Amino acid sequence: MTEQAQPTYTLWQLVLYMLRLGASGFGGPVALVGYMQRDLVESRRWITVDDFKEGLALAQLAPGPLAAQLGIYLGYVHYRLRGATLAGIAFVLPSFLMVVALGWAYVRFGGLAWMQAVFYGVGAAVIGVIAISAKKLTEKTLGKDKLLWALCLGLAAVTIVTESEVAWLFIAAGVLVWLLRAPPKWFSGRALGIAALDYGAPASMLGGQDLPLLSQLAVFFAKAGAFVFGSGLAIVPFLYGGVVTEHHWLNDKQFVDAVAVAMITPGPVVITVGFVGYLIAGLPGATVAALATFIPCYLFTVIPAPYFKKYGKLPGVAAFVDGITAAAIGAISGSVVVLAKRSISDLPTVLIAVAAALLLWRFKKVKEPLIIAAAAAIGLVLYPLMHS
Repeated sequence: MTEQAQPTYTLWQLVLYMLRLGASGFGGPVALVGYMQRDLVESRRWITVDDFKEGLALAQLAPGPLAAQLGIYLGYVHYRLRGATLAGIAFVLPSFLMVVALGWAYVRFGGLAWMQAVFYGVGAAVIGVIAISAKKLTEKTLGKDKLLWALCLGLAAVTIVTESEVAWLFIAAGVLVWLLRAPPKWFSGRALGIAALDYGAPASMLGGQDLPLLSQLAVFFAKAGAFVFGSGLAIVPFLYGGVVTEHHWLNDKQFVDAVAVAMITPGPVVITVGFVGYLIAGLPGATVAALATFIPCYLFTVIPAPYFKKYGKLPGVAAFVDGITAAAIGAISGSVVVLAKRSISDLPTVLIAVAAALLLWRFKKVKEPLIIAAAAAIGLVLYPLMHS
């Protein structure tokens, strides 16, 4: 990491910037990373280009939400653990408070027609948004690499069939690409050992079913933070598999509404865990879900930060990251199909989803929150007509 004897900004200036970004930064992880580069590197010059690139590489390597991890790393650059901690909290806190407020409104007024109507349109639009996100990630990451394409398609198929995310397959994909592309000297190539992994193991194997509810939430969301790689949307299939399919904490409609809430609020998409936690166990559930999700990504950022510049570019590490990223993209792609079966129920919702995808595909400057807002307005008009 590049050392600077005297930073040109105070820690509190950085904290205030992260608060503003967390409260107003729409567009998902790629947009949030772009804002940080524009503001902190190019405009204010608080962070050097090299430090920013190293932080971005580490955020892509480690599990967890990309933009939040980059913000944590940038806080670490000059102010170490104190800076990383405060920058991370400041970035996540505004959107967390927003989703808790929306969770309260959802529980308090969820039976009202206007809220059902809003999510009727928004839930369909989210499918189009996720579909285009998966397309962009695929084009940017996989290229013409046949091995990565095979892993991506395989994980997409598993996600569609099981309607959940098998976390160990992410690790297996990374190990496979590592052993094939940059094998260590001790590896003979005769056996990959991947068959020893229990692909079908339920997520509950790492946490007991008899634990109190908040303890179950802590275990489950900690796994989400520790095993989800790639875009913030990568957490969607993992959450669906545990929250809906395995534990039955939420039903399909509530889960899609939670994803929609994450799309209409600024900050990291992963903050949907706060809304999910609130629906399950109120404010304590929201707090436990958010802390359990973000603490692993915090640790995965600050612990390796001093060593990443030295080891991050090793061929074996790069190959491992490629495999995990391909698996994450496959899971996101598969989740489009899984969620579409729940969100798209009639012709208007089909048209809303297709329109959202086409707008994002053809018009690069169109922002997701604008599409979500338009879908909400359409839902308010169409829902009463379709359910009268």
